[in-house]
Amino acid sequence: MTLARIETLLNDKVQALRAQGVGKGQEKPIAGIRPAADGFGPRYLLEGAGDTPYLRMNSNAYLGLGLDPRVIRSEAEAADRFGAGPGAVRFISGTYRPHVALEKKLAAFHGREAAMLFSAAYATMLGVLPQLIAEETLVVSDALNHNCIINAIRLAQPARKEVFAHGDLDALDHILASHRGRFKRVCVITDGVFSMRGDHADLAEIETVCRRHEDAYEQGIITLADDSHGVGAFGRTGRGTEEVTGGKADVLIGTLGKAFGVNGGYVASSAAVIAYLRESAPLYIYSNPITPGEAAAALTALQIVDSHEGLDLLEKLRRLSLGLRAGLERLGFETLPGEHPIVPILVRDTTATAALAEHLFTHGILATGLNYPVIPKGEEEIRLQVSANHTEKDLGFLLEVLGHFKR
Repeated sequence: MTLARIETLLNDKVQALRAQGVGKGQEKPIAGIRPAADGFGPRYLLEGAGDTPYLRMNSNAYLGLGLDPRVIRSEAEAADRFGAGPGAVRFISGTYRPHVALEKKLAAFHGREAAMLFSAAYATMLGVLPQLIAEETLVVSDALNHNCIINAIRLAQPARKEVFAHGDLDALDHILASHRGRFKRVCVITDGVFSMRGDHADLAEIETVCRRHEDAYEQGIITLADDSHGVGAFGRTGRGTEEVTGGKADVLIGTLGKAFGVNGGYVASSAAVIAYLRESAPLYIYSNPITPGEAAAALTALQIVDSHEGLDLLEKLRRLSLGLRAGLERLGFETLPGEHPIVPILVRDTTATAALAEHLFTHGILATGLNYPVIPKGEEEIRLQVSANHTEKDLGFLLEVLGHFKR
């Protein structure tokens, strides 16, 4: 047996991805973290970069809770008590007290009857969506939905898939009206906060549109929202896009790996839906859960968010995010309005986007450039992500470096 023949094909595919500009390139491992000092937030050291400190503007850790000593201590104490790993899938002997406590707290946090954990939010979407799609199901999806939604729909193989232009709820209304009576069930799925742009779906209006057509479908219309970038980072109390818009999805998917600073994903819904998913979702049934230590750490992080301290962190995050947007506009950069900590710089040119990302890196700032074909041509951007660990001095440094970029 040999891999020689296929390795040539695989190498060609990698080179083709790089030529298209979608190759991920060499990873830059983080070798250490310097704590906040002198009015600046934490700085990151990269493998092979010596003692050069980097300001991290491309992290999903919106509240900085992954570095909180209480969160770290909770994980260490639970690992000491229960071991480093779960040792089995949930239904055999892999369910520990922290898993159960966290699921109850997540359900209460989101005002749902029940919740269940998965190994990651991506796994949650792949595990949940196909179980809600039967042979006679229409799936309707926003054009800018995350890759996990796209692949979950492919895995589910619905009777029909429709995609509406980003945020175009008139188009959603038209799709639901044109298919009345043709399918038994409809699943309408959207991101809450869209990861590339930081804008959000109008869940309240989506709910209104779906209610208008629900009686035309024998098994109704199910709404699903993946609010991984919204939960814990958006809304006055961190309830995400539902809090901001006043809408409520039938099935809500979230992550523990962004604002909560740990690892894992979850789904919250009615008790009947969660009971069904525990018996049917293969990525839950046949895959180990997050560790007991991770569950304990996430529970502590959730308790912090759901407190007066959490309100203060979220207010700081909003203030910094709005301040960065205002600073970008003063420098003449194009961005999008809003309060979410994803703050895009719309460069709208592939070459200039790559040059700006390199400029930032050269000056000690980690930021992500998004180019075509990852996003549509003409929408190329630098995605900046604010954290409550950042300070006014951090953002001042960032804006100073941006101000020296020659456009």
